[in-house]
Amino acid sequence: MSTLTALIFDVDGTLAETEELHREAFNEAFAAAGLDWHWDPALYGELLEVSGGKERIAHYQRRAGIAAPLDVAQVAALHAGKTARYTARVQAGGLPMRPGIRRLLAEAKQAGLRLAIATTTSRPNVEALLAAAAPLPAFDVIAAGDEVPAKKPAPDVYLLALQLLGLPASACLAFEDTVNGLVSATAAGLRCVVTVSAYGGAGPFPGAASVLTHLGDADEPASVLAGPKLPGGAADLAWLGTLAAGAPG
Repeated sequence: MSTLTALIFDVDGTLAETEELHREAFNEAFAAAGLDWHWDPALYGELLEVSGGKERIAHYQRRAGIAAPLDVAQVAALHAGKTARYTARVQAGGLPMRPGIRRLLAEAKQAGLRLAIATTTSRPNVEALLAAAAPLPAFDVIAAGDEVPAKKPAPDVYLLALQLLGLPASACLAFEDTVNGLVSATAAGLRCVVTVSAYGGAGPFPGAASVLTHLGDADEPASVLAGPKLPGGAADLAWLGTLAAGAPG
């Protein structure tokens, strides 16, 4: 069995609680485009069942029965406006990493593990978040949603991350916050740790190696919602290695 060699992270809701910022950016883009659409938190939580911003807009149009829906090019332009607003807000700062993220990234880098991202969001969103959160250890691989044929819950973005890492799934561990992300990771053969988030849903998360409130720090211990006990309340490399050693759920 392979030794744990790489950690692969989702972004929105996993590295940071970004979804409320995404929601606000969508609404700002709608207003700037002269649309009377408004996504409140409850509606946005439902729309998040659809992965990808452009896909979410298209789904909303069908769901709401928009009489004159935007075409593919118009949806892309609207989403580009949303992305520009989101990245500007992220670059302004004030979006902290979730508990345990900085600690674990530093521990992993010091131990020689590789770090990767597998996300449905676009690369500019990822790069803006990482730049605003600096200093962070460098990620070796970024696999973004627009770089694969199908977004989560399809396994494509995780398969791309594994290909770019040049590693088998058995040598890696994934981190997610949603059922769609969990399904995507496990379909790619990965064991997956779920850290529940504001918009990620309460589960259940069948097949997860562990479900935690977050990854935990010394001054902010995590609680286990499902899976093995977490001594000390912080997911460290030794504990994660035992999770990775099992077969996918």
